[in-house]
Formats: sequence, structure tokens, C-alpha cells
Amino acid sequence: MVRADLRIAVIVTTYNSPAVLASVLEGYLAQTDHNFELFVADDGSTSETSQVVKQFQARATFPMHHIWQEDVGFRAAGIRNRALAATNADYVIFTDGDCIPLTDFVATHRRLSEAGCFLSGNRMLLSQTFTKQLLDEKIPVHLWRFGDWMSARLRGQINRLLPLLRLPNFSALRKLSPKRWKGAKTCNISAFREDLLRVNGLDESYTGWGLEDSDLVIRLIRAGLINKSARFAAPVLHLWHKENDRSHLEENQRRLQQVINATHIRAFKGVDQYLLVATVQADICHLFWKGSSCLCC
Repeated sequence: MVRADLRIAVIVTTYNSPAVLASVLEGYLAQTDHNFELFVADDGSTSETSQVVKQFQARATFPMHHIWQEDVGFRAAGIRNRALAATNADYVIFTDGDCIPLTDFVATHRRLSEAGCFLSGNRMLLSQTFTKQLLDEKIPVHLWRFGDWMSARLRGQINRLLPLLRLPNFSALRKLSPKRWKGAKTCNISAFREDLLRVNGLDESYTGWGLEDSDLVIRLIRAGLINKSARFAAPVLHLWHKENDRSHLEENQRRLQQVINATHIRAFKGVDQYLLVATVQADICHLFWKGSSCLCC
């Protein structure tokens, strides 16, 4: 049963890619389901990204927020946690600022959401030349039909068509791999906020790019949640970009192996640090409340 009253937050990470972010935000403006709020989780971009967000805020029919943190290296886990702390939504969809959603992306995550589960979707990769053409010409690929994508596949502009196929929503079939953590990535994953808070969000102990999303999924499963597949239902279109710096990957792999061998469910350095700040701010507001105005905000 689709929960129309489910409050949804979409958290989109970005870093100094304003043109790419703009193409992604166009996809969210075109959603069939506008009953959500969107957080641009900004890992330290310059003011150019802020200007893009302001332009889309003026056009959006849903709340759009810009959460920013200082640029001191790759800290996607940190900015996701900040956004997670900033929302009071029931349900949270994580994705990236280089992943364009199809028009039913939010609606499908809403439809497939289920207590005791998290959703893991997949992506379709766009080629380097096609990505450049898309950005230069502002091609609205989120509105393309299947025939357009077949032509793109024949031209070598995408890596595969399978993610675009839609299968019936047989819940049991989507739960055939309930404890599978490999392949679940934060470019297309969603869960109830209370479950994300229960595991303390993402672990910021990871340094640089890589595997903090696997860490989150492992802990969600250990906490008793089921990996419910959103494949063949809610894909995203992943724009080409240069690989991130992977100099810390070996260290992160060692850290992930330690998590696999451990038993804890809560992140060592997670979202609770931002929730505490929010609670203190609220207490200060309450303490200094003077009738119709607050002295601290």
C-alpha cells in the first residue's frame, strides 16, 4: 500500500560541479511525486554551487535546502550525516549530485518503502562524450522514453539497458537477498530515518573516498533490516566523471573488514554529534524565548 502521508527527504551530495548538479536538480523538478523535501548536501563547494541551488529553490514546488561544510577533503559521510540531522522526515533517500533521477524516482521509493527494510537501487552509466553533450546542450534525458535509450545504447552512449526494465512489484522477489551488502551504494539507497538514526548514520571514521556506504549497509543488516531490491524499478542515470582520489582505499578496505568481523551496529563517529548540536540549539532557544522573539536566532 502506497503511503501518501510518508514524509520523504532526498539527500543529494555534491562538490564543485554546478552544471552537473543543475542537470540532476532538473530531474527532481520533473518528479511525478512532489511530496518531498530535498537537501543539497555540499561537501565544501564554492559560491557557484550556492547560486545554482538558489536558482532551483526559486523554481521548486517542494522545500529545497542547502547544507554546506568546509572543504577539508572528501567527507561525503559527514555531509550526509549533517543533512540527516537537519531533516525530520520519516523516510530518507540518499543519492549523488551526478545521478539524474527518472521522473518516478521518488514515487517508486515511496511505493517500495516497507518497515523493516531498506531499499537498494542501481544505476546506468553514461559515457564521457555523451555526458559532455548532455551538459552542453542541456538534454532532458530524465524525460526520455525507452526507444530513446535503445538508440543511445546502439550509439555506445550508455553501458546497458537492463536497469531501465521495469518488473512487477512482487515483494517476495525483491527480498531474495536480504543480507546482501555488496552492490548497495549511497547513490541510490533509502531507509526510514529512525533506522538510520538507530545505527548512528554513516561512519565518518573512513578517510577519503570509498566504502563508507558498504559500512552503513552492513550495520543496517546487522541491526535486523532486510535489503529490499529496488532494481528494475528506480534506477538513476550516472553521469561520467573522473575517478575520485583512491589513495585511502586500502586503508578503508582494512577498516571495512574490521566492521565485517565485528558485532556493533552504531557508527563510531556518526550523526549523533550533529543531533546533539541541534538539541543544544533548541534548548538555548527555549531558554531565551521572550514572548514573540528568540534572542539567539
